[in-house]
Formats: sequence, C-alpha cells, structure tokens
Amino acid sequence: MNDSNFHKEDPLIQFQALGEIHCLEALGQIEADLQATSERKDYRPIQLSSLFVPQQTAWVVERMGRFHRILEPGLAILLPIVDKIQYVKSLKEVAIEIPSQSAITADNVTLDLDGVLYIRVFDAYKASYGVEDAEYAISQLAQTTMRSEIGQLTLDQVLKERAALNINITQALNEPAADWGVKCLRYEIRDIHAPDQVLEAMNRQVSAERSKRAEILESEGQRQSAINIAEGKKQSVILASEAKKAEQINWAAGEAQAILVKAEATARGLEAVAQTIRENGDSAQNAVSLTVADKYVEAFGKLAKESNTIVIPAQLGDIGGMIAGAMGIYGKVAETQARQARGLAIEAAEDQDRQEREEAKFEKKEKKKHSKVPVSFGDYEK
Repeated sequence: MNDSNFHKEDPLIQFQALGEIHCLEALGQIEADLQATSERKDYRPIQLSSLFVPQQTAWVVERMGRFHRILEPGLAILLPIVDKIQYVKSLKEVAIEIPSQSAITADNVTLDLDGVLYIRVFDAYKASYGVEDAEYAISQLAQTTMRSEIGQLTLDQVLKERAALNINITQALNEPAADWGVKCLRYEIRDIHAPDQVLEAMNRQVSAERSKRAEILESEGQRQSAINIAEGKKQSVILASEAKKAEQINWAAGEAQAILVKAEATARGLEAVAQTIRENGDSAQNAVSLTVADKYVEAFGKLAKESNTIVIPAQLGDIGGMIAGAMGIYGKVAETQARQARGLAIEAAEDQDRQEREEAKFEKKEKKKHSKVPVSFGDYEK
C-alpha cells in the first residue's frame, strides 16, 4: 500500500469526514480500520476516552473549538485532543439568593428587601452560549424587576399582597430568561425591612385600630345590654298591664255580681214591703213612715257629730212633710238603683260571654297548631 492509499485509509481523516455523524455509529468503522492498519509499523493507534455523565447533568462538548453535541446521562465516548467538555450544566432546580437591596414604594417609603429565586436550566445550549453567566444575569434581572414592581405598590399593598408580588416578579423574569435557556420557577421575598419611623407609625396604627375595635365591641355590648333591659321592661309592663287588666275585669265582675245581688235583695225587700203595704194598708204605711223618720233622725244626729257646722232643713218643724218627701225620694232612689243594677248585671254578663268566646277561640287555635304533624325527612325523600 502506497502513502496516498495510506492517507485515504487513515482512521482520523475518516472520522473528521464523517462530520456530524454520531460518535458511537462511527466507532465500529473506526475499529475495523484500526484492525486493518494495526500491522503497519508506522501507524500510531488513537486512544479513545470513555466517560459517564451523571443524572440530571448536561455536558456541552466542543470539537476543535466548535460546538459538537450535548452529552446526556450515561456512557459517553470522546476523542482526546479533538473533543473537549466545555460546559457542565446542572438540570436540577437551583436556588439563587438575591441580596438585600433598596426599593421605593408608590407612597415614597424606602424598603430593604431580599429574596430567593428558584430556577432550572431547560436548554443547556442556550445557557452556555446565550449568556456568559446565566445565574448572575438572572440574579441581576431579579433585582431590577423587584424594584420596578415595588415602585408600583404602596407599603400596605406590599405587606398584604406579597404572594401576588412574587408571582408578578416570576412572570416578568421568565420572558428574558427563556432566551438564556433558564426557566424561573418561583420567587420568594424573604425579608422586608422598613425604617424605624415607619415601624413606630405602624405600631401606633395597630394600637389605635385595636382600641377602636375594643370601643366598638364595648359599645355594641352596652347597646345589646340596653336592648335586653328595655325588652325585659317591655315584657314586664305588658305582663303587669295584662295582670292589672285581668284584676280589673275580675273586680268589675265581682262588683257587678255584688251589685246584682244587692239589687236583687233590695228588689226583693221592696217587693216584700210593697206586698206588706198592700196587705196591711195604713198600718204598714205607718210602719214605713216610722222607719224613715227613725233613719232621718239617726242621719241628722251623725251630721251634727262630724262637723261644727250644721245644715238645718227649712221645714224642720214639718216632720210629716219631710217624711213624705223622704219616702218619695227613697222610692225614686230605689228604682234608680234597681235600674243601674240591672244594667251592670247585663254588662257583666256580656263581658263574661265575650271572655268565654275569646278563650274558646284561643283554645281552638292551640288545638289546630298542635294538630299539625311535621313531615320528617324520610317522608320527604319518599
């Protein structure tokens, strides 16, 4: 074999001619060529190196200074001198500490904030050749983005909406980070430091708010207590009025009954007197006159005892005329009392009847209320 044929069959030249053909596919041909030329004394065999790529790791291989391929986890074979592992990228989630920085809120309060950013490399090629240092670049971008987001919120909003602020920062970082082969998973604000004067004002505000709540609760308690007391007094007055009403009704019924009994007794007495007068004639009339005269003298004697002033009738000497007048008045008074007694008796009977009707109506309502049988849930389901 001449020198020209030897150069054509040189395994290294053949390997370079393959270009972008996978290394493992070319190894078989290379080994065959090596066996064919291994007996030549002027041929020096090529030493291959085998490596194991760890899990969740990407190795960026350059061949003769140019990007060649990315090695995945597992066995990898490289050519010495020609192939070089230029970049090693971890595909795991990485936490980047964002240093403390100053930011001004929308209400001109200066805050010192620090945080933690969680990222993951999803494209090792972009992470290697798209930016010089992906972690440093994403850290600087996180700081500027956080200052921008803080400037759009007030202090109260920053303290209340921390979760929304973290989401906004993460979304703002993902757009430029995609060109670097990095995905921002989440951002967490760790500490927020406000000036001492602001903290004192916040403490005073919290104390005032708590005092306000305490006063409101106390006033609500007093209001409810007053309502309960008024409601109790109302119920007490209602019950007292109902008791007084029942007492008056009972008293009126008793008075009416007493008047009725008295009137009936008076009527029976008058009837007996009239019957006696009709039967005995003048003797009975004289007895009545004597009784009236006796009552007259008795009443006149009591009148003299009760006061120093005595009213003397004009016809004091005419006893017979006074007795006749007294008898006439006595008859009229007795008739009037009997008529009043009958009226009161009728009113008492009407009140008694009305009360009985109301009690019957109330009992009817109660029976109707208790007669309603509630439907159970089982019946409703059926």
